[in-house]
Amino acid sequence: MGNDAQTQDAAASVDFEEVQSTERFQELRKRHRSFVFPMAIAFLLWYFAYVLLADYAVEFMSTKVWGNINVGLILGLLQFVSTFAITGWYVSYSNRKLDPIAAEIRNEIEGHEFDKHGNSVSGPAK
Repeated sequence: MGNDAQTQDAAASVDFEEVQSTERFQELRKRHRSFVFPMAIAFLLWYFAYVLLADYAVEFMSTKVWGNINVGLILGLLQFVSTFAITGWYVSYSNRKLDPIAAEIRNEIEGHEFDKHGNSVSGPAK
């Protein structure tokens, strides 16, 4: 605790409201929302469609496809597949479209250069 008390907190001197009002931060928020909101809506529609089909289309959902495998089981497993697919898609999107802007903003706030893993590669920016 003794050493931590002496360390200056760089974030304490940052005006985060000012950072949030910058054009780069607004672009970051726009890109994030343009992916997350439509994908969340699409997934929720897919999820509720499955629930409604399971509740009100029992005959359809119990239609045998192969052996004891029915439509309901396949659609239920596709819920898991779609969740992992969306996660992978978001990670890819974030790495390409969000992380570079976030790194720029972080660099401006902290005043340091970072490599692709977030490790400091030099002293304070000039």
